[in-house]
Amino acid sequence: MNGDGRLADTRASYDTVAVGYADHIRDHLAGEPYLRACLAAFADLVDTAGGGPVADVGCGPGHITAHLNELGVDAFGIDLSPGMIEVARRDHPGLRFEVGSMTDLDLPDAAVTGLLAFWSLIHVPDDAVPPVLRHFRRVVRPGGPLMLGFHVGDGTRLKTHGYGGHPMNVHVHRRRPDLVARWLGEAGFTVRTQMLLDLDQEVPGAILFARRASSSGPERPHAAAP
Repeated sequence: MNGDGRLADTRASYDTVAVGYADHIRDHLAGEPYLRACLAAFADLVDTAGGGPVADVGCGPGHITAHLNELGVDAFGIDLSPGMIEVARRDHPGLRFEVGSMTDLDLPDAAVTGLLAFWSLIHVPDDAVPPVLRHFRRVVRPGGPLMLGFHVGDGTRLKTHGYGGHPMNVHVHRRRPDLVARWLGEAGFTVRTQMLLDLDQEVPGAILFARRASSSGPERPHAAAP
C-alpha cells in the first residue's frame, strides 16, 4: 500500500473508533505509575530546556496532552484523525488541538521546545520512520527533549476491529528499542535513556528519551556509570 492509502486508512479507522477509544483510555494513566513517572520526567526536561510549547504528535483524544498541561507543560496536540481531534477538543476545551500528519508536520523549524510521540509511530512502516524522525528534529529546538513510546517486538499485524467493535484497517508495528535508537541517532538525536515497561505482558512497551543534538554537532553520549 502506498503512503496516501495508508494514511487514509489510518485516518478513517480512528475517525470510526474515536469516541469508543476516548472512553476506553480516559482513566488509563491512573493505573500506570511508571508512565506517569516518565511523563513527569519529560516535563522536567522541558522545564530544564527553558520551557515553551511542546507538540504531542498523534495525540488521539488528548489525554496525554491534558496530563502534560497539568504538569505545567505548554503542550498542544496534533492528530491525523479529525474525529480524534473533535473528541479532544470536546473533552479538553481549554487546550489546543490540530489536525495534522507526522509525515508532514505543518510547523516551522525549531518551533517547539520538545516533542512527544506516545504509541503513535506504531502505524508508520519501517521505511517511513526515518523521514518522520527527521521531521521531528526539524521542528524541535536544539537541545530540546524528545520522548517516544512504542510496542516492543518484531513484525506487523493487521488490526481489523477496535474499541467498541468498530471496523479498523491499520497495521501495527512492533520494534526493538535498539533499532529505534539507531534511527534516532541517524536523524540527529542523542538517545539518553531507554526504558522497558510491562515485561510480564505479551507485548511489552518501550520509552526512549532523546535530545536534539545542538546545531554545532552531535552531543557526546553520557559515559556509562561505573
